[in-house]
Amino acid sequence: CSAIDACKTSNGGCSAKAECRRTTPGNRVCVCNAGYTGDGIVCMEINPCLENHGGCDRNAECTQTGPNQAVCNCLKGYSGDGKKCTYISLCSQSNGGCSEFAICNDTELTERTCTCKHNYIGDGFKCRGNIFQELLRDSNTSRFYFHLEALSIRDIAGPGPFTLFVPHTDVLNRDPQVKEWIARGVMAQVLRYHIVGCASLLYRDLMTITNVTSLHGDPIHISYSQNSLVLNNKAQIILSDAVGTNGVIHVINQILVP
Repeated sequence: CSAIDACKTSNGGCSAKAECRRTTPGNRVCVCNAGYTGDGIVCMEINPCLENHGGCDRNAECTQTGPNQAVCNCLKGYSGDGKKCTYISLCSQSNGGCSEFAICNDTELTERTCTCKHNYIGDGFKCRGNIFQELLRDSNTSRFYFHLEALSIRDIAGPGPFTLFVPHTDVLNRDPQVKEWIARGVMAQVLRYHIVGCASLLYRDLMTITNVTSLHGDPIHISYSQNSLVLNNKAQIILSDAVGTNGVIHVINQILVP
């Protein structure tokens, strides 16, 4: 007589995902393979994600890849290996894309707000200070700023409002009269002739008036010619409406002479 192998036929009636093990003649036990669970007759894949989130961070997604196998991937807005995920602050890099003069606040995943700091105005992505500060920040007007500083003219750093008609930097650099005015000690008067006090006049406002009075005391004539505003029948406004907290800047293509 020979012992009956209970596992010889049809894997001994065990699951295809189980191992049939002979015990005594005619008997066997069914043991589920690694990664499976059950009584051996029925074996099911173990999904590790169902228990303790598969060992993934709570801010990660657990994805089953096979029997008792899974991968962890950090959710959007987080970084890490999936086992540990750290919140990515949008504001931690380049101020979240906000202006350097703005405060960046993380609000929720992948979202943030930009708010201009005190004494600045704008949408948070672009923030402007007073017009004295703005002159320096713009290469088109920075030369005018340096002339004001050299003569300690700081009127426009006050509360205002002011309207500035600023000769373009290139104009101030190349006009030979500038050196002459400095030598004669009249440059301060020339500069103040480009400043209007007590009003922040946008381009559309200037189109409705014909004269304004400068800080120097002399009037500036305003006219409209060839689709642009012209001052004293010679200086054309080429850039307009750079608004600051205490006024507005317009760039002109010639120097105004009182």
